[in-house]
Amino acid sequence: MSLLENQTVAVLGGTGPQGRGLARRFAAAGVTVVLGSRAADRAQATAAELAEATGGPITGAANADAAAAGDIVIVAVPWDGHKELLTELAPALAGKIVVDCVNPMGFDKQGAYALPVEEGSAAQQAAAILPDSRVVAAFHHVSAVLLEDPEVTSLDTDVLVLGDDRAATDVVRELADTIPGMRGIFAGRLRNAHQVEALTCNLISINRRYKAHSGLRITDV
Repeated sequence: MSLLENQTVAVLGGTGPQGRGLARRFAAAGVTVVLGSRAADRAQATAAELAEATGGPITGAANADAAAAGDIVIVAVPWDGHKELLTELAPALAGKIVVDCVNPMGFDKQGAYALPVEEGSAAQQAAAILPDSRVVAAFHHVSAVLLEDPEVTSLDTDVLVLGDDRAATDVVRELADTIPGMRGIFAGRLRNAHQVEALTCNLISINRRYKAHSGLRITDV
């Protein structure tokens, strides 16, 4: 039996490029999706567009309502709003799998660089704020451009999945597997999330140099 059976995926920050792209792909795969945003009307408009484009089961709501509706909740908000949003939604997220895909990054004339995080990583910050949730880190390296491109039918990339709750990481790996071409790979405990988040800066440098939308593949697995 699928670990995703009867599960609803909520995407917080679902009107941003990464959240919207993930929502599109999950809905296209038949996963029930609630797309969240700070403004409910914006979320509903975006969800209606994606529902028409994919034919999938997707609706929109304010972030708080999306968090309450989801069994699996993906956090795809900007880093500068990460702590505040999770603190506000902690009661609604209790007992749920929370998938953090936020990359704490800054930009200057030399390009992208990783920002220091007191807790070690965005995912560890989420775990500290949400002690009653099952926090997993995943989907950091997936190109939003490719996710949103309807002409891209298969995404040639692996998703590194990290967490201290093995059953939760199994669910998230299966969620990644619903997207054609994508594969979820267990990559260790949450304490190792920093380098996974920071690696996004290297991929951005690759993309700029080679005019690409790079991803990762793990060999011999």
